[in-house]
Amino acid sequence: MRAAALPEPTLPNIRPMEPLLVTPDVYEDHRGHFFESYRKDRFDALVGAPVDFVQDNQSRSVKGVLRGLHYQLPPFEQGKLVRVVHGEIFDVAVDIRRSSPNFGRWEGHVLSAENRSQLWIPPGFAHGFLVLSDTADVAYKCTSYYAPDTARTIRWDDPEIGIEWPLDGIEPILSAADAEAPSLGDAEVFV
Repeated sequence: MRAAALPEPTLPNIRPMEPLLVTPDVYEDHRGHFFESYRKDRFDALVGAPVDFVQDNQSRSVKGVLRGLHYQLPPFEQGKLVRVVHGEIFDVAVDIRRSSPNFGRWEGHVLSAENRSQLWIPPGFAHGFLVLSDTADVAYKCTSYYAPDTARTIRWDDPEIGIEWPLDGIEPILSAADAEAPSLGDAEVFV
C-alpha cells in the first residue's frame, strides 16, 4: 500500500525584505504529529527569493529573559528564521533600514512549540525576544556566520521604536550588553 502524498501548500509571492510569519502544515494522527520545519524550495518560494542558511543557533532562557535587539552590519548582515522548540516567546523584528518607509517600525508575534510558527527576519532588521514561559528553547537559522566585529545592539525599550513588550509588570532579565545598548537614533544601522 502506498502512502498518500503530502499536499503542496499554496505559496504567495512575498517580497524577501519584509518579516514573514510562517506556519507549517502539521499532520497529526494517533501516533503524534509530523511537520517539515524547513524545506528550502518551499521557503524560497514563500519569501520570493533564494535564501541560503549557513549557521544554526539555539538558546535556552528562563521566563523574563529579554534578548535583543540584535543585528549585524554589512557585509555580514544576517537573515534569521526563528522558531521555538520548547516554550513560548514574544518575537520582534525592527526595520533598521534608513531608506525604508518603515524605518523604526516593529512587528511582534508569539512563537511557541505549540503553535509551531516561525518568523523570517530578513537582513536589515534587528531581532529580539522575550521569554513568556518558564523556559524556552529558541532555534534559528542564519544567512551569515556570526561576526562579532559587525554585531550591534539597539536598546530594547527605545521610546522611538515603542515596542509593546508583554512584560505584565515584571522587570526583564538582560545581558550587560543589552542593558547598555544605544537608542536607534545613536546606533549604526543600514542605509
